[in-house]
Amino acid sequence: MLVKFERDHTPDQVEAVCSKIASVEGLRPDVDIGAVHTIITVVGEINGRCETLMHQIQAMPGVAAAERIGRPYQLAARKDSSQHTVVDVGNGIEIGGGKLAIVAGPCSIESEEQLRTIAEGVSRAGAHILRGGAFKPRTNPRSFEGLKEDGLKMLRDIGGEFGMPTQTEVMEPGKVDVVADHADILQIGTRNMQNYDLLKAVGQTRKPVVLKRGMSAKIPEWLSAAEYILDGGNKNVILCERGIRTFDDTMTRNTADVAAIPVLKHESHLPTMFDPSHAVGKTRLVSDVALAGVAAGADSIHVEVHHKPEEALSDGQQSLRIDQFEALMQEIQIMEEARRRIVQMRQR
Repeated sequence: MLVKFERDHTPDQVEAVCSKIASVEGLRPDVDIGAVHTIITVVGEINGRCETLMHQIQAMPGVAAAERIGRPYQLAARKDSSQHTVVDVGNGIEIGGGKLAIVAGPCSIESEEQLRTIAEGVSRAGAHILRGGAFKPRTNPRSFEGLKEDGLKMLRDIGGEFGMPTQTEVMEPGKVDVVADHADILQIGTRNMQNYDLLKAVGQTRKPVVLKRGMSAKIPEWLSAAEYILDGGNKNVILCERGIRTFDDTMTRNTADVAAIPVLKHESHLPTMFDPSHAVGKTRLVSDVALAGVAAGADSIHVEVHHKPEEALSDGQQSLRIDQFEALMQEIQIMEEARRRIVQMRQR
């Protein structure tokens, strides 16, 4: 942290700030008195104490500004190029371990028959993880909001039938335990990216957590949200890019920020997931954008699939049919191999 003083500051004011810094164990002030400004550099590991100390110093007489040096998301930040988090989601499936993990299933769980039919289809095509919404946050209160606990039981049982780990959304702190009892991966949806009580609650579990990017969230805000989960002791966080809201919401549902994937690879050690279904919102665009996510280096691809999209109770317009998903899986294998060869070339 840097502390900058007003031009008309006094030596006593500088001394007071130095005393404030030195009163915190492990910190010391380094004073640089210039011709125009006096600056104090705070030396030492401050991490979680930074915000409180910074605000306190900003309120002290003579101080013009107190600014953080470095990134606020210390736990999510990559320390060096060798640091990679690999998340074990069960049944021998890893996200971030070098092999692309495919998540597929319906937007909403509608019935046992529906979920079993889709699970059988995506499993046969090569998907690794079964997703399905039991609790559905909807823009319109009269839209289908999911089967709730009954849906969770269906997801658990049918995922078990096909040997697939399961992923579903949790919407409130009070539901974390019941969702964690039924699902292998907890999903934090875009609307809840900054629901800090919910982030703290999933941080207390040791279940893998997929943290979707907020609709208009900047990447530092997204990583700071991940920091809440990591700070609770849960290291199993996966960052999911699902498109952001920009000026053009007519041709696509959102703007697919594929560039976020390599940015995250540089900035954070956490594995990445890419959700083309929500990013573009139209079935005919999903496969092409999914391949772009693979090419950009995503560790996992998240696709919505329905056996009868025209009858789906939610998001049928962005869901692939099972035969379309099968074709996408073949294309992903080609793109994944091309990506692997490019990485090998860069390492030579």
